[in-house]
Amino acid sequence: MPTSKLAQPLDSARGRPIPVAVRVDRFSYAIRNIVTAAQALEARGTRVRYLNIGDPVAFGFQTPAHLIEAVTRAMRDGHNGYLPSAGILEAREAVAAEYAARGVAVSPDRVVMTTGTSEGIDLALNALADEGDEVLVPSPTYPLYTAVLATINARPRYYRTDPNHEWLPDLEHLRTLVTPRTRVLVIIDPNNPTGAVYPPAVRRALIEFAERHGLTILADEVYADTTFDGPSPLLSTLDPDAPIISLSSLSKAYLAPGWRTGWMVVSATPRLDNVLAAVKKLADGRLCSPAPMQHAVVAALTGDRSHQVRFRRALAERARVTFDALNAIPGMRCVLPRAAFYAMPALSLPPGRTDEDYILELLRATGILCVYGSGFGMRPEEGTFRIVFLADPAELRAIYADIAAFTRDYLARSS
Repeated sequence: MPTSKLAQPLDSARGRPIPVAVRVDRFSYAIRNIVTAAQALEARGTRVRYLNIGDPVAFGFQTPAHLIEAVTRAMRDGHNGYLPSAGILEAREAVAAEYAARGVAVSPDRVVMTTGTSEGIDLALNALADEGDEVLVPSPTYPLYTAVLATINARPRYYRTDPNHEWLPDLEHLRTLVTPRTRVLVIIDPNNPTGAVYPPAVRRALIEFAERHGLTILADEVYADTTFDGPSPLLSTLDPDAPIISLSSLSKAYLAPGWRTGWMVVSATPRLDNVLAAVKKLADGRLCSPAPMQHAVVAALTGDRSHQVRFRRALAERARVTFDALNAIPGMRCVLPRAAFYAMPALSLPPGRTDEDYILELLRATGILCVYGSGFGMRPEEGTFRIVFLADPAELRAIYADIAAFTRDYLARSS
């Protein structure tokens, strides 16, 4: 019997690798990608000290008991099914009340519960940017912004932040980047990866800039409650009518990153009504964010927050240890963080070397894993890298001593 025509292409394709979508080649998330090198080192028996991911729980900080009880009670009470895609009303009301208490009047209908801030970023950028559009992101940036833009084939335009001025945005440089395709201004304040906190004058200038050019502001405010001298004001308090989408979550200030529970607040201006509708339409496609954890939002925003005072105090101590130790290393400089648990030092690299070279050699020599600055949009030759300083201060001092010893040898070998 002759072979059927259908079987021939099946046989000829057998054994061939299945092709991957081209967009995956554009996707990069250095914070996680670099772990592959660390895992290879661990497989050979080397202990790795992970300073690449900002997970307070991994360093011994505990999720508040009343949040855990709220989630446990929700599960026991049967709240384990699908929810409305925008989230349960109680959580949205709690977020709206929290924003109102902080000076931003918004209705629960303009709150969308998300699977962490990460999903909020994805939903917002998909609603706002078409293929070929441009989004202004700070440099250094949180790399998920550029990763999402790569998947939708939109273009990031990096505006500089200046380490010589406490990592504040370079407004003059920002003004040179606007084109007819610019749609969004991303503001990460308090900032990941630098720990910077923007003063009111800079915030006002950024809002005025966005209004002048008809841009939507995506305000990443997930670290607002980790500013060392007390919670940072929300950006919308400076202009309640500005087109601002605020993002936050339980991950950082409420010490529950694995719960993947966050929210998006779309400011009350009618100019964002269509964007809000688009976000909700996109949210319908993923059904809902995790159900029981949404019940912890009410407990978090209406309950005891004394853990935040202790957390901020602990972070401030670690920031000072980091600042002092890194600035004592010849060739290295570091700005004192004012919020969160990140620092972005810079090493004066020998000619021809890159930040990734340094970080990978540091990992192999010491087992210390940081993330190279070019993964955050910095130039490789600038020698920047991000450190997560959540470890105990004594352990941080030991880590920084090892970094200092390695760096002296690295520079001596490269001279």
